[in-house]
Amino acid sequence: MRHDGRQTDELRPIEVKRNFTGVAPGSVYIRAGRTTVLCTASVDDDVPPWKRHDENPTGWVTAEYSMLPGSTAPRKRRERNKVDSRSTEIQRLIGRSLRAVIDFKALGARTITIDCDVLEADGGTRTLSITGGFIALCDAVAAIRASEGFEDNGPILKDSIAAVSVGVVDGTPVLDLDYVEDSTAEVDMNVVMTGASEFVELQGTAEGRTFGRDLLDEQLRLAELGISNLRAIQQETLGDAWPF
Repeated sequence: MRHDGRQTDELRPIEVKRNFTGVAPGSVYIRAGRTTVLCTASVDDDVPPWKRHDENPTGWVTAEYSMLPGSTAPRKRRERNKVDSRSTEIQRLIGRSLRAVIDFKALGARTITIDCDVLEADGGTRTLSITGGFIALCDAVAAIRASEGFEDNGPILKDSIAAVSVGVVDGTPVLDLDYVEDSTAEVDMNVVMTGASEFVELQGTAEGRTFGRDLLDEQLRLAELGISNLRAIQQETLGDAWPF
């Protein structure tokens, strides 16, 4: 039994509110335990400069990530002029993950930007941003398809995407670490997978001890189970708007 009463293979309680704000076509409030993120998806009818030179430019998906000053203690300094290295690494991860399930040709010459703003941090902010960001992405894609003059070149979304943390705490593999567990874990890993159970990214580190293949396999088993449950939550949240 873990410090919060969960079993080793149990996610924190998940709360999702879709259409949380009224401006962006995709807007999702997502909470896992105490970790809370607002994910919005905005659409721009333009592409990055390096794509504009193509004869038939395809679309792009990018992400930005930040922790609000009051999301953690002590207060985090607001990132005004320069994004810190941790935020840069995380937003690149979110962007790579979401791009893995996009058909850029079908998207057309548009850019979707996923903004992930952490309201409260208690472990797993990057993985929750990917999971919630995908729901916001689905709503943005639906808005594009419903827009006037949209040229249908097939499905824009190829699969779903979700992410979760796993690790080894006191010698035991566990799923979905909160800060208490993450801060003392012997192994810490973030796993990003598609709905077809294919890996997009693995980020794993031995913090206090090395680990063998048996512990790695058990962590990946837990991650696959957790991501399957997260996909079910994504599907339930989107309802009739689920694109698959």
